[in-house]
Amino acid sequence: MLAKGTNDNEPSFESKLSGGGKRAALTVFTVLIGVLVVAGSVLFLGKNQQEPAVLAATVIGTASTPQGELPHATVELSIYPNPSTSVPGPVPVGSRIGDPRSANAPSGWPFYWPSTSLQLPANSLITITVKQYDGSTTVWNNYFAKVHGTVDGTAIYNGKAQKEIEPDNVAHTFTIHQFAEVTQDGFFVSVPMLAVPSTAKDEANGYPKPQEITFSFITGGPGEYVWNCEDPCGNGYVDFGGVMSERGWMSGTVTVV
Repeated sequence: MLAKGTNDNEPSFESKLSGGGKRAALTVFTVLIGVLVVAGSVLFLGKNQQEPAVLAATVIGTASTPQGELPHATVELSIYPNPSTSVPGPVPVGSRIGDPRSANAPSGWPFYWPSTSLQLPANSLITITVKQYDGSTTVWNNYFAKVHGTVDGTAIYNGKAQKEIEPDNVAHTFTIHQFAEVTQDGFFVSVPMLAVPSTAKDEANGYPKPQEITFSFITGGPGEYVWNCEDPCGNGYVDFGGVMSERGWMSGTVTVV
């Protein structure tokens, strides 16, 4: 007589465990394959991104800083909403996975100019001046509407020192944020870029009068870092695809030498 609740045709506990183990192993294997595909795609895209020509900071003398007298270097950048005859914009590398564009530059993509590959001197005061020609979007995280990592915690917006701007008046950000390697110093700077008013009229060059943003920070020892815009204006997942991840447009490198 069979015990209550048992069945001659029901697989044994050991058989169930074996089947469950196989399914679990298959699930883990499938996830690992997915991870490898994604990692491989990222590596492929990174290696196949063309680095723009290096824009080296210009050393103009020395300056008094909270860390004493340091070399002082400057960089001048612009942010344009689209290419034009006077400002041709970056040269595209070709198509990307999930990006249908061809080898022709997309006319609607904003970009930093003249380069997103920056070279800065080590242990120096760096002053960056940005002429910003683009309109506003609302930054998704108000943290990036605030100034971080500058010498005095401010940036100069059209001559006025500010610690932050309105989140719905952010056009882009300039954000250096890479965890330091063991052999290099930590580095974090983030400054929101003030948007041009929607009512601004284009001037003779085809762009409106720009907002001028100036900020200063101090570099540490030699190292390689990345920077990008943290105000999503691309496509794909939460609008951080496309232009946002493209070097030459809204993403770049900072090499401290």
